[in-house]
Amino acid sequence: MAGLLAGCAAQIPAPEPIDDVVRSPVPEQRAPYQRSADSAALVLRYARVEQDLLNRGLLRTDGGGPDTPFDSRTLTENFMRIALFDEFVPISDRIIARETASPLRRWQDRVEIGLAFGASVDDETRKRDRSTVAALADRLADASGHAITDVTGDGNMTVFVVDEDERRALGPKLLEMVPGLSNGVVRAVTEMPPSTFCLMIAFSTDDQPYVYRRAIGVIRAEHPPLLRRSCFHEEIAQGLGLANDSPAARPSIFNDDEEFALLTAQDALMLAVLYDPRLQPGMTAAEAQPIVRAIAEDLLPPATRADASRPPGLFDAPPKTEGL
Repeated sequence: MAGLLAGCAAQIPAPEPIDDVVRSPVPEQRAPYQRSADSAALVLRYARVEQDLLNRGLLRTDGGGPDTPFDSRTLTENFMRIALFDEFVPISDRIIARETASPLRRWQDRVEIGLAFGASVDDETRKRDRSTVAALADRLADASGHAITDVTGDGNMTVFVVDEDERRALGPKLLEMVPGLSNGVVRAVTEMPPSTFCLMIAFSTDDQPYVYRRAIGVIRAEHPPLLRRSCFHEEIAQGLGLANDSPAARPSIFNDDEEFALLTAQDALMLAVLYDPRLQPGMTAAEAQPIVRAIAEDLLPPATRADASRPPGLFDAPPKTEGL
């Protein structure tokens, strides 16, 4: 079983630490739901984080805007960084953050996105989250040309919306959904630090290691509305095969600087590239790069004369030289 783990983590100073909060045992289900001290502290923490980001002009929802132009060369370079590198790798039964080259991966089956809510999520919030995911599924399907829909029930991409205590208790459910899941992946969910806002793990099979067949995501129930929507957008899109984050990717949600809250126009084009039939699961960066460049040039005008004078990019082919 192969897998990808992608997460959204803030690269900003944390508000007040919560280390002094007494850790509570997983509570019994009760109605009405009462948050533990840990969960209540996170509600306050993430509200401050969202407001701080907004105060700094981040968490944009404009899809890019005229201040963030991009062309086919930019699209090619950003796609290669995002789709052909992993953000995390398994090391000694642990999952650690380390950018690593990886072959291209995507789904072949229809992607069915199901939401699994903890008791901490009230009915009104569930309704709003379902609406968010339904609209997002339509947009992702339009952008990629792949069959993507929201469903009632687990689906093959299950997104848990849970608070701190419910997430810590997810281990048995994860093992039930994905038999043979490694301890490292289970701990990546149950021991997720507060600096990680959300995550997505996608799985393939041994006979088709570059084709995703199952995915599991986690969205923190403590998030305020815009951080919550941002997590849905980034994690579900990453679960389709755009696995990495890059500080060079702009305008893009796949960038931990939190400039954009929602998928941008370039992100939608990256999905179009990813699911173009000219690319195939398992292609290496060297195999994919000339095809990606051709697809990008079909989608966007080629680089301008000024852009062509830029230094070669990371994935540009070396210049050809004539023999004597």
